[in-house]
Amino acid sequence: MRRSTPPRRTTGALPSLAAAAALAALTACSSAPASEDAPGAGEPAAGAGGDAGAEAVEIATVVGGEVDVHAEKEGAEASQTLTSPNDFGVDRTFLVERNEGEWLEVLLPVRPNGSTGWIRSDEVELSTTEFRVEIDTEAFEFTVHDGEEEVRAGVIGTGANETPTPPGRYYFTELLRPPDPDGDYGVYAFGLSGFSETLETFAGGPGQLAVHGTNDEEALGRQVSHGCIRVSNDDVTWMAENLPIGTPVEISG
Repeated sequence: MRRSTPPRRTTGALPSLAAAAALAALTACSSAPASEDAPGAGEPAAGAGGDAGAEAVEIATVVGGEVDVHAEKEGAEASQTLTSPNDFGVDRTFLVERNEGEWLEVLLPVRPNGSTGWIRSDEVELSTTEFRVEIDTEAFEFTVHDGEEEVRAGVIGTGANETPTPPGRYYFTELLRPPDPDGDYGVYAFGLSGFSETLETFAGGPGQLAVHGTNDEEALGRQVSHGCIRVSNDDVTWMAENLPIGTPVEISG
């Protein structure tokens, strides 16, 4: 398998109470009623824009304590400032959609889903990956590609009818290790840059989506969650060992 160049990697192994509270803020941690339905300058960054080609994508990791996000580049005032580490204690990371040298257009982990903004390249460290995750909610399956090669596939659980998993282009924003590997989140949970489109808040958090393991593999192949994607503990462990923060995730269905 080809090896990608990973960004700095941080696993949020938080103290148990803090981890439980943080994980509870992710939308999919408690089950919804189960459905009976079963199974160059000015150029876009490589692989950006949902193109499922084999090119590597760029990942930007903040090197300071914060980063200014601009609605437009070239001297425009910042529209918002995001701190680093993020709320989970993980270095703030973005998926680069366009690299114009001094300026980078990046996918933002904010509402509405798919939002982008511009950051200065001297405020981040760039790395690349050829990994990408494709999730098909209608087929209840995920596929991981490394360039043109399919390297992992498996069955998933998705959002219930009332709280569906929203399609779109996202990326992994953090990797957390739940305090109870036999609990609802399984052995690992990846935060996603997207949010539920039916829940404004969940368990005191902003309704952030996630890809995480599960202690109930009978729930795979079904619509069971509040919007998050569930995979087997074996699959999420493989992801945790191989996929860097910033890996693009394409959800269709």
